[in-house]
This record gives sequence, structure tokens and C-alpha cells, in this order.
Amino acid sequence: MRLNNLKPAPGSRSARHRVGRGIGSGWGKTAGRGHKGQKARAGGFHKVGFEGGQMPLHRRLPKRGFTSRTRQFVEAVRLGELEKLGADEIDLMVLKQAGVISALALDARVIKSGEIKRKVSVRGIGVTKGAKAAIEAAGGKVADAQVKAEPKGKAKAIAKAEAIAKELAKAKDAAVKAKDTAAKAKVAAKTDEGAKADGAGKKKAKDAAKK
Repeated sequence: MRLNNLKPAPGSRSARHRVGRGIGSGWGKTAGRGHKGQKARAGGFHKVGFEGGQMPLHRRLPKRGFTSRTRQFVEAVRLGELEKLGADEIDLMVLKQAGVISALALDARVIKSGEIKRKVSVRGIGVTKGAKAAIEAAGGKVADAQVKAEPKGKAKAIAKAEAIAKELAKAKDAAVKAKDTAAKAKVAAKTDEGAKADGAGKKKAKDAAKK
């Protein structure tokens, strides 16, 4: 057997249909599309899964599971990789500089995979229970390993409350400024009226003296 003699097994591949080549070909006239109807027209096909307007199957079935959008930025670190690092204090920046995790990683989690025999201090990154026990058994310590997540919606509520407080403070400052401006305008108006009254009185006295 030679490479140039290789060919598909008999019957595994069929000849392609050359449609629209006359009656004798068997694929002439309507070319396998049939008579009229949506699928007989040019551009008459719908997207995959379309069922004539009724609710398609992929929407009738229930959905399960969850895909995190931030999971790709949280990387796993093995105990064996910590063992190979020369640093005694390990945080996210040390892991990035050593090339253990990607430079785009936003967080890391140490998992119980491999062995660690030297004393290390892990801080600022997540550590599983098994990995924490292994690190402490080797004489190391874990700081800030467990970070409690904020309850669902609490962060948004806090941000909303802070925004409302800022808006109220701005409105209060604007009201105080407006009040001060009105008071100054009132005082200026009174001053102008007093000056005009004094001028009118002096004029009257001058006219009376002339008479």
C-alpha cells in the first residue's frame, strides 16, 4: 500500500448533486426545492431552531447552571508551585512576577494539589481548607485567606445610598448658597432705597431753603 493509492472505502462517499442541470440529471427544474412555499424561495430559510413562530425547543426547556464571567480572571495555584517559589511571603504580585499565574489575573486560589514542606506565609489570596491545613502543618501561616462575600445586593444598596447622600448634600449646599444670595440682594436693595430716600430729603430741604 502506498500513500498515492489510498482512497475512501466503497460507498462511504457519494457524488455531490449538481442541481439545476436539466431533466435528465434528476435535479432539474425545481432542483429539489419542491413547488412554491417559503423554502422554495431565494433566502427563504429561517435561523436554526425556528419552529414557525411557536416557542422553540431551546426556549421551552428549563435552564440549569451558571457560568461566571469573572472566573477566567481567578486562577488556581497548587501547593507544589508554592514549594518551588523562592519567596517566603507569597501574595498575588509575587505569583505574577514568578509567572505562576497570568498578569491579567485579578485573584488566585491555592488548592490542595501536590506537597509543600517549607515554611511560607500566604496573604491576600484565597486558600482552600485542605491547602490551609497543609501550609500550617509545614510551619507556615495564612493571612486573610477567607474573605467573606457581601450579601447579594448589599453592595448595590450601599452604593445607591451613598449616591443619594451625595445628591442631598449638593442640594443642601445649593439651597444655602441661594439663601445667602437672596439675603445679600435684600440688604443691597434696602441700602439703595435708603440712599434714594436721603437724596430726596436733601433735595426737598434745598428747595425749601431757596423759597
